Amino acid sequence: LLPQADFIMPKKISVFTGTRAEYGLLYWLINDIQSHPDLDLQLIVSGSHLSPEFGQTISFIKNDGFSIDAEVEMLLSSDSAVGTCKSLGLGIIGYADALHRLQPDCVIVLGDRYEALAFAQTSFILRIPIIHLHGGEKTEGAYDDSIRHALTKFSTFHFVSNLEHQTRVVQLGESPETVFNVGAIGLDNINRLPLLNLQELQKSLNFNLGEKFFLVTYHPVTLGFSDAQQCFQNLINALNSFPEYKIIITYPNADDGGRALIPLIENYAKKNPTRIFCAATLGQIRYLSALKLATVVIGNSSSGIIEAPSAGTPTVNIGIRQSGRLQAKSVFNCDENITSIIEAIQKAIQLKSSSNPFPENPYFQKDVTRQIIDFLVKTPIKPQLKIFHDLEQNQ
Repeated sequence: LLPQADFIMPKKISVFTGTRAEYGLLYWLINDIQSHPDLDLQLIVSGSHLSPEFGQTISFIKNDGFSIDAEVEMLLSSDSAVGTCKSLGLGIIGYADALHRLQPDCVIVLGDRYEALAFAQTSFILRIPIIHLHGGEKTEGAYDDSIRHALTKFSTFHFVSNLEHQTRVVQLGESPETVFNVGAIGLDNINRLPLLNLQELQKSLNFNLGEKFFLVTYHPVTLGFSDAQQCFQNLINALNSFPEYKIIITYPNADDGGRALIPLIENYAKKNPTRIFCAATLGQIRYLSALKLATVVIGNSSSGIIEAPSAGTPTVNIGIRQSGRLQAKSVFNCDENITSIIEAIQKAIQLKSSSNPFPENPYFQKDVTRQIIDFLVKTPIKPQLKIFHDLEQNQ
C-alpha cells in the first residue's frame, strides 16, 4: 500500500528526459501529471533530444503538446569516452541553473543513462527529492548498469518493474518503505497509444514493408572489448541470410562509439533501398507499431527485453549489453558472431509462427502510471536525510 496524506497540494514535479527511448517510456506519466489538477508539470529536456545528429527529437515532444520548461544543451558531438565525461560536466552546469530557477518539489528520472546521472547528481546536491524508475535491474555489458545503481543511491523513492528488482534496491541499502513494485511503465504505451496497422505504418514511412519484416536497433557495448563496427557488420551479414524479410533499422543512442555505426547503417540502406528502411528515430507510435507488427526484434536494445514480449514479438538479443536483465522466454540470446545470430533469428521466427501461447512478460503489471500518479498526489515529498538500510544478518 502507498502512504497516505491529508494535506492540500499542488506539487511541482520536474520530469527529466534526455533520450528518445526514455521519453517514450515516460509519455503517459508526463501526460497524466500535466492533466492532474493537484500536480504542476515541469518538463526538462536535454541530451540527444536537442541534437540534429540524433533526430532532434525535441520536435516530437512539442508535437505531443507538452510545454517545455527547460532545454539544457549538454551533448558534445563526440564519439569518445572523454567526450561523454565532458558532456556530463556541461549537463551539471545547465541543470543547476534550470533547477534553481524552477524550484521543484521533486524530480523524476528513469533508467540508467549518463544524462540522467548528471541530472540526479545536481538534484541531490540541491536537496531536491528524487523519484527513480526502473532501479534494481542489471545490464552487465554496459556502464549503464553502474549508473543505474548510482541513481538508486541518489534517490528518495523507487518505482521498480519486478519483485526481483525491488529486492535488489533494498539490498543496495534503500528502506523497503520507499521501494514500490509497480511493473514497467513503458508497457502502458502498448495498451493506451493508438498504434498503427501495417498499412498505416507503411504509409507513414512511405516504405513497403510487405508481410514480413525485422525491427533492428544495435547500440555499442560500453563495457565490452568487442569492436562495435565489426559486430554490427556481423549483424548485417546475418540479416543477409534472410533476404525475404524487409528491415527497419533505427540509429544507436548517443553512447561513445555510437556515431561510428551510423555510416554503416546508412550505407547498408543505400545499397538495399527497397529492402531496408533506416531512420534516426521513428517516434514512439511508429516504433511501437513496428515492434508489434515485426516478425522479430533484433539487436541489443532494452525495448526487445521489456516491451517486445507484451507486443507478442520474439526478440533476438545480441551480445552482453543486456546480460543479467530479467527476460521472458520469448527472448533468444546469442553471441555477436554471424552463425550465432542466424541461429537465434531462426528460433525466433519459429516461435512467431508457433500456435503455442506466447510467453508471459515478467515486467507486466496493470496501470503503472496510475499507481505513480496516486503516489505523487497522496504522499508528502520533502527533503530528507538518507539513511542506509542494513539487511538483517543471519546469526
